[in-house]
Parts: sequence; C-alpha cells; structure tokens
Amino acid sequence: MARAASERGELVLRRREDGALELRVNGVFVMDDQETSSEELLASAALEAVRRPDRVVVGGLGLGYTVRALLADSRLGEVVVAEIEPDLVSWMGSGLIPSVLDDRRVSVVVGDVRAVVTELPDASVDAILLDVDNGPDFLVYNENSAIYSSSFLAVCRSKLRDGGVLTVWSSSASAALEAAMASVFGACKVTPVPVRLQGRDETYYVYQGGS
Repeated sequence: MARAASERGELVLRRREDGALELRVNGVFVMDDQETSSEELLASAALEAVRRPDRVVVGGLGLGYTVRALLADSRLGEVVVAEIEPDLVSWMGSGLIPSVLDDRRVSVVVGDVRAVVTELPDASVDAILLDVDNGPDFLVYNENSAIYSSSFLAVCRSKLRDGGVLTVWSSSASAALEAAMASVFGACKVTPVPVRLQGRDETYYVYQGGS
C-alpha cells in the first residue's frame, strides 16, 4: 500500500492476504490491525492507574490503537504522540491508516520520543506510554536500547505528576527491563498478554511503574 525510506531504513505498509493491515520496518513485523489487545491494554493499564488523565504522552503512533483506546475514555484531556517517522503520520493523515488525528485532544510531535519527553517540564504529565519498538530484546533500531535504560526511565519519572505512571510495551519478557523499572520506581508491575499472532500463540508484556 505504501513504502518509504528514512535514515533509519525502510517503512512498509501492506495489506496481507488475510486482509490485515500490517506495518513492517526494515523487513521486521512491527504490528497489524488483527491483534491489538496488547496495545489496548497499554492504554487501559495507564488509565486505570491514574486519577485524572489530563495529559498523556505516547511514544509511537503505530496504527493508532493505543491512542484510540485512550480516546475512548471521556476523562482524557490531551494526548501528545511522539512519532519519529513522518511518513507514518502522513499515511494516517491521508487515510491509508484509519486516523486518530482528527480528534481535538490529539497532537503529534514528529521526533524521537527521548527528545520529546526530555523537553517536557518536570511533573507535567499524568502518564507516559512507550510502544516505540519491539522491546529491549528484539530491537528494530539498535539506538532504541536507550529507551529501556534506567537513565531514560528516570527522566520519564521526573516528568510525571504525583500519582502518574509509566507504562512500557514489550514483545517478550525482559528481566533487565523489569529490574530497571523497579530501580527507578521502587516496584514494577508486569502483565503478560496472551495473543494469537498470524496463527501462533505468543505472549506480549506490559511493564508499569508509578510515581
């Protein structure tokens, strides 16, 4: 359906034979619109943990399912999406991907989530959701390893208001991520998410720490 190239490599949006819309980066499967439960859980886990989601930051636009789940909550005030690939934003804006961009509560910043989060004022957001890569152990971009480091997780914590949460998606269990989250937040809640992915049983994981 669409193909683009950036300094990070090739981005492909395709329609599979089973009818699913699929996103691949450098030939690696990233997500589709057939199995979206873990993206939706990423949103619901954050929404359930905060008293008032006045301002939420999402790292990674993807196919929009995390943002769409956030928007379903009438309490949501604003969601800021950090997406590094401008072509992905353009595809959604043109209708190739079902759009969440026409909701007045949504704004998109084209850039690296690390820079976007670092530039936030301290104690200014209620939740940060990171769904930027396949997790620390199956990276599409090696540079994204820094997202899962305790130093960046600590930056995320500094941007949270009292009672705020950081919620991180991973395609696999990661003891290192759990330990890093626990070192920054004092504890880490790990939620396994059984999924059916193109005929295979898999398990994704959601990691959460609160301020």
